[in-house]
Amino acid sequence: MGTIDLDTARAIVAEARKHAAEAGLKPLTVVVLDAGGHVVAVEREDGSSNKRFEVAYGKAYGAVSMGIGSRALMERAEQQPYFVAAVTHSVGALVPVPGGVLVKGADGTLLGAVGVSGDTS
Repeated sequence: MGTIDLDTARAIVAEARKHAAEAGLKPLTVVVLDAGGHVVAVEREDGSSNKRFEVAYGKAYGAVSMGIGSRALMERAEQQPYFVAAVTHSVGALVPVPGGVLVKGADGTLLGAVGVSGDTS
């Protein structure tokens, strides 16, 4: 199983922050997890509001746990609210709103996930 190393995680965070600055977004918190759901890198920009780490982590952790991005999790929650509520209860941190994406290798192998919080989805 592949995974995201620290240098790659830092590059992902830097690119997310660069994109946010260019787009004029509010201050963000960016969390990068490996394929096992462990935190590899996280940055909270100055002014990012309280609890943004937990939200960004929940978006990324839900994505890596379920194998789909958090936007797809939101759609599933709309169609099957009891299922997503049960998974959230058993998994713990799962935030089914856009902002959590899977990171895959060129061969499609799951490497981890990224969660972003701080501006609109």
